Amino acid sequence: MSIKGKLSIVITLFNEEENVRPLLNQIRESLNGFSYEIILVDDGSSDRTVAEVRAVAEDDTILIQLTKNFGQTAAMSAGIDHAAGDYVITMDGDLQNDPSDIPALVEELESGDWDMVAGRRANRKDGFILRKIPSRIANWFIRKWTGVKVSDYGCSLKIMRIDMARGLGLYGELHRFIPVLVQLQGGTITNMDVKHHARIHGKSKYGLGRTSRVMSDLVLMVFFQKYAKRPMHLFGGFGLISLMAGMSISMYLLVLKIMGQDIWGRPILILGITLVLVGVQFLTFGIMTEILMRTWLSASNRNPYKIRKVHKRN
Repeated sequence: MSIKGKLSIVITLFNEEENVRPLLNQIRESLNGFSYEIILVDDGSSDRTVAEVRAVAEDDTILIQLTKNFGQTAAMSAGIDHAAGDYVITMDGDLQNDPSDIPALVEELESGDWDMVAGRRANRKDGFILRKIPSRIANWFIRKWTGVKVSDYGCSLKIMRIDMARGLGLYGELHRFIPVLVQLQGGTITNMDVKHHARIHGKSKYGLGRTSRVMSDLVLMVFFQKYAKRPMHLFGGFGLISLMAGMSISMYLLVLKIMGQDIWGRPILILGITLVLVGVQFLTFGIMTEILMRTWLSASNRNPYKIRKVHKRN
C-alpha cells in the first residue's frame, strides 16, 4: 500500500513487560513496506518494561522514559511532541488493540480526506458489567452533550494528522476526549470498526473509579465547545437568573412580612437557595481553574510531564 507520509505510532506503557516484545513484532509485521517510527512512552513503570523495550529496540524505535507516573494523557502528550511523522497513530500497549488495523485506518484517513479516524471496538473482549455497560453509558453522555458522533471514546486506536495532534493541548486526563479536541480545532472525524482482543498479560489499569473523572472532564469539554470564547454568556446568564430569583424571593417575603406573616420559619427555602448557589459556585470555580491551567501551560510553554531519558538507536 502506498501512502503520502510517514507514520508515528505513539504507545503509552505502564508495567507492560510481557506485552512489549509481541506488540513490537506485530507492529513491524503489519507495517512492512510503510515508512514509520514507533514511539514508546514509559510512564514510570516499576517492572522490566524499559529493559524489555531496549532489548528489542531497532532503528524504528524511540523510547521516552518519564521520571514518574504522570498518567496516560501526559505520556501520550510526550509521545506526540516527539513525533516526526505526517500522521500520528495512538494505541494501547496491552495487545488489546490490533496493529493489523493500522493500514485500514491510514487508507480511510486518506481516501476520505479526514483529519481523524477513530477506532470502534467490534466484538469487544471485556467484562460486560464492569467495562461494557459503564463504557456505553459514558459514550452516550459524551455524544449527547458534545455532539461529536464518535461511537467508542474508550478505544485508544486512532489516527490523526500531525497538525491536529500537535494542537490537542493534552493535560490532566483529557486523552479520553481527543475527538472533541480535534473537533474544537475544526477537524473532520469518522469512525471505523477495529479488532479487539482480551488482555492476556498484566492487569487492567482502568476501573469504575474513573467514572467521576470522566463526567467532570465532560463538563469541561462542553464548556470549551460552547463558552470558551464567550464565558460571559454562561456566567452572566447564571448571574442574572440567580439575581432575578433572589429578588423575586425577597419581594415575596417582603410582601408576606408587610401582611404580618412570620417569614423566618422556612429553613428549607434558605437551604435550597444556598445549595443552588454553592453548586454554581463550585462548577464555576472548577471551570475557571481549568482555563487558568490551560492558559498557564500554553503561555509558559511548560509540559505536563518530565522526561528522564530518550533512547534511540543510531
